[in-house]
Amino acid sequence: MILTLVGVSHGTLDSTAARARGVGADIILRPPNSTVISAVNSSAISEKYVGWLMQQPHVALATGTVIQSTTFPDSITGIDLAAFNKMSGGFTYLSGGDPTADDQMAVDKYYAAQQHLQVGSVANLINHNWRISGIFEGGKLARMVVTLSALQAIPPGSPGHVSVIYAKLDDPKLAQQVVDSLKAQLPGYPIYTMDAFTSMYSISNVGMLKDFIDVVIGVAMIVGFIVVFMAMYTAVLERTREIGIIKAVGGSSGLVLSILLRETLLLAVLGTVVGIVLTYGAQVAMKYYPGNLVQETVYGWWPIAGAIALVGALLGAVVPGMKAVQQDVTEALSYE
Repeated sequence: MILTLVGVSHGTLDSTAARARGVGADIILRPPNSTVISAVNSSAISEKYVGWLMQQPHVALATGTVIQSTTFPDSITGIDLAAFNKMSGGFTYLSGGDPTADDQMAVDKYYAAQQHLQVGSVANLINHNWRISGIFEGGKLARMVVTLSALQAIPPGSPGHVSVIYAKLDDPKLAQQVVDSLKAQLPGYPIYTMDAFTSMYSISNVGMLKDFIDVVIGVAMIVGFIVVFMAMYTAVLERTREIGIIKAVGGSSGLVLSILLRETLLLAVLGTVVGIVLTYGAQVAMKYYPGNLVQETVYGWWPIAGAIALVGALLGAVVPGMKAVQQDVTEALSYE
């Protein structure tokens, strides 16, 4: 449970950052009062800033996009195809091509597989029917794209307004210098270099997500403790006579306790290995989950999850183990 949750959190954030880098931009301009993770209003920035940005020193190309959320965590992105293709090199299509009308949509291969879509299929999203014009390789900007004008015409979008503006420079090494200049001219607007922006897609920057993971880890430890405690307590009761025999032939209390703890340790290690293996099964299942979630393998969490499993198991075995070593030999031998 811990490894799957951590894997989904890291995978979804990393894939979002990778899609942002896939745009090919060097600078990103977002609406006032927005954060790196928060959804942006689809009509937050006047489109005039796209033209204004093009006139700034070292800016070779600028384009705006409109974002509208669908079911969490998916969203549809409206793009200026000519400018976007020039900036990013365009999508790599497996079938079909770019949307050429306001009722058409292109999707990545993962979303197409999840929703069983193909070129010519119709998908109903945000109360509109979209005909699939193409299916492309993932990893660039968004999973679902339509024309910019299409989303601007659908509330809460607004003609002449965009959600985010991307800019490509004639020299990427000047990105921070250009950002500083733009911030001086547009106070209140979050403006980032693409490297700085994508570096913020981390769990430490998503407070609620970090807190949620901490809560899940705590719950996992509590549940693990209770399960192991009940299992070991039952095992001690069932083996009362066996424990009595061991002590009757000279076995010490330490021997009895070590037997129980070694069994607990072995089961905890086996459980950890099984848990790690099951995360790969979760990764396969996640590919067919109808949502914008990606799970990756976070190797750094393997020893952490293993330690949590071992500590929880050993703590759960201590009380039953102490009960076992304190049993009277005569009573244990007569136990039925």
